[in-house]
Amino acid sequence: MNKKELISKLQDIEWEDFEVKEVKFEVPNNCLETISAFSNTAGGWLIFGVKQVKHKFEITGVNNPEKIEQNLTTLLQTEKFNQKITPICKKYNFNKNIVLAFYIPLSERKPVYFNTLKNSFIGTGSGDRRLSSEEIDSLFRQSAYGTKDKELTKLKIDDLDITAIRQYRQYLKNIKPEHQYNKLSDIDFLTKIRAIDQRKVTIAGLLVFGTDDSIASIITDFKIDYLEIFGTSYEDAPKRYEFRLADYPNIFQYFFAIYERIIKKIDIPFKLNGAFREENQPQVKAIREALVNLLIHSDYFSPMKPRIRIFTNRIEFLNPGALPKPFDELQKGDISLPRNPLITKMFRIIDLAENAGYGFDKMFNGWQSYYSNKPIVSGDIDYYKIEFYYKEIPETVKKTTQKLIELIQDNPYITRSELSLMIGISEDGTKWNLSKLQKENKIKRIGPDKGGHWEVVNKK
Repeated sequence: MNKKELISKLQDIEWEDFEVKEVKFEVPNNCLETISAFSNTAGGWLIFGVKQVKHKFEITGVNNPEKIEQNLTTLLQTEKFNQKITPICKKYNFNKNIVLAFYIPLSERKPVYFNTLKNSFIGTGSGDRRLSSEEIDSLFRQSAYGTKDKELTKLKIDDLDITAIRQYRQYLKNIKPEHQYNKLSDIDFLTKIRAIDQRKVTIAGLLVFGTDDSIASIITDFKIDYLEIFGTSYEDAPKRYEFRLADYPNIFQYFFAIYERIIKKIDIPFKLNGAFREENQPQVKAIREALVNLLIHSDYFSPMKPRIRIFTNRIEFLNPGALPKPFDELQKGDISLPRNPLITKMFRIIDLAENAGYGFDKMFNGWQSYYSNKPIVSGDIDYYKIEFYYKEIPETVKKTTQKLIELIQDNPYITRSELSLMIGISEDGTKWNLSKLQKENKIKRIGPDKGGHWEVVNKK
């Protein structure tokens, strides 16, 4: 039978991802990598009693299914793994052949590994991959989501940038003259917004108001990168970049330096609000929201730096640190899970951050209302990226999508990595193009990412 026929036999399983094993008498050791990968990636089904030869599946069944099920569930609850895993167990009977299915859930505390930390895996389109030490560190920081910026340093108020503090307080007075915090002394004010706690500077206070030297004492390579490139990629640009923003001491001062530059890269039709030009238009709000999103949700302890790149056809925001939940879940509602809650509060006080959620609605609706394109969100275990395209897909991208259709038609089982190599674009770019082709009903995916295949619906 093929994959589709196997799935149809197991109707009550939602096939996000799966791995089959030809198991007869005992739990195989090679399933441990798959369990780690499922736990660290997005969850998935581990199937015992099915043999796979290339793209065909044969139900072989397991002997003594009760013992195998007990052995696996016991294994997942012992010290073999660094944390207990509770699977969902299913049993199917096909002409006296028993198939066991175990759903391994995505763990909220990553990385999940067996025996030693080096045995940490993640699922990819081509199989399970061992994580690098940098990726493992990223997952550990992810498990401390929402707590890092509350940590205390040994620094005191004198280690902060008095100019940044004065600018922040003046900004608050300008937009909220009657705010109760305006009457406080600097030390009381910084304590109120949790930039200082127990007379020590918090990580949040340091990042928002720190000096070059004070931030460098905690984060040796602090930087927010902003580049303008005259091309749609580095490859078609005459040089690597035309402009690169100078370094600034802290993220509060970075905000204004970047915003002043980036606002000139989008169309702002002339409108009057009273006697003044109206610049608070939806597409402006979308980019401002994306900039604030990057500043308040980045993992500043990652070796990857927050980065904004301005291409001729798009604006790209790269946030170190993965999203706390899959993007689809965050997009459904105002789920307030900030990576840096104190930094978020500091931007919220001066009305530069949303009261709840990630501001995706404001970004998406605002940008689409003017440019007719929704921003594209992609990412991995240690970053997420938001891209704002200025206009409809350019001619070069249309040629790319046509080439994708041709390659898929020649080989329906071709992987995303293979497509990227053959076309010469990034995997993120390939993913975006495939998604668009699916939405246009030109191709469709049969089965899950791993083990499934493509089908061309419309060649044009």
